[in-house]
Amino acid sequence: MLLYNVTVIIEDAAAEEWLQWMLEIHIPEVMATGKFVSNRLLKVLDSPNEGVTYCTQYVAETLEAYEDYQQNYAPTLQTDLQSKFENRFVAFRTLMEFVA
Repeated sequence: MLLYNVTVIIEDAAAEEWLQWMLEIHIPEVMATGKFVSNRLLKVLDSPNEGVTYCTQYVAETLEAYEDYQQNYAPTLQTDLQSKFENRFVAFRTLMEFVA
């Protein structure tokens, strides 16, 4: 099992719009790819950064599912995010493996 984590630091002024978009549009689109078995959205409470920091986490059962997502779905979905919130966020993506 793998955890794909996307950390986003979004400007305060855009945070509410981003959160609504994530919950209503983006996360459902990612899950509709069928490449992940679950997801969660977390807000970082003690971030040292300006703006609001969120972590969106998706669980994939196999590396193949994750790689298929990255190759066939992620470019379009990331472009959607970029165009909607251009110059109002930064994102960091991390892939982790469950060990216990």
